[in-house]
Amino acid sequence: MKKVFHVMYDDDDTLKEAASALVAKGIRVKDVFSPFPVHGIDPIIGVKRTRLGIAAFMYATTGTTLALLGMWYFMISDWPMNIGGKPNFSLIENLPAFIPVTFEFSVLCGAHGMCITYLLRNGTLPGMPASNPDPRTTDDKFVMEITTEQNVLSAKDLEGAIKGTDFFELSIKDYK
Repeated sequence: MKKVFHVMYDDDDTLKEAASALVAKGIRVKDVFSPFPVHGIDPIIGVKRTRLGIAAFMYATTGTTLALLGMWYFMISDWPMNIGGKPNFSLIENLPAFIPVTFEFSVLCGAHGMCITYLLRNGTLPGMPASNPDPRTTDDKFVMEITTEQNVLSAKDLEGAIKGTDFFELSIKDYK
């Protein structure tokens, strides 16, 4: 029977020390649930650096391109208008007037693209149940999740290693 250990800590420094000690013993930590970002926990438990910044840049670049193409088409190609005596026959000459709209459209596309990417990447679509193992992690507690499936140690050995840390509460559950 596979087991999952939810080890609760009441301080982020204690959590980092325990994670370092367990990883040093060869134990793989599956996930950490916390009420706020714990700086420095990612390299300890082996989480790779995120590539979401690349996606944000691509969405913003798409927004910039669409804004410039749209303004060129609407203001220069399709229906050129003489606004305040300014020339309207060239994108280069009108570019300073297009900068605010281009910036705002880049931010709009970047923000909406990142929201959709974040929801799809995390699998948190509207109406889905929360995967949080304990509601106290949204307030002031920190939970480290360790599974027997991802570790070579037996459940008793894992429990013994976990009991060597300064934990607040330990929960062991069976799963299929």
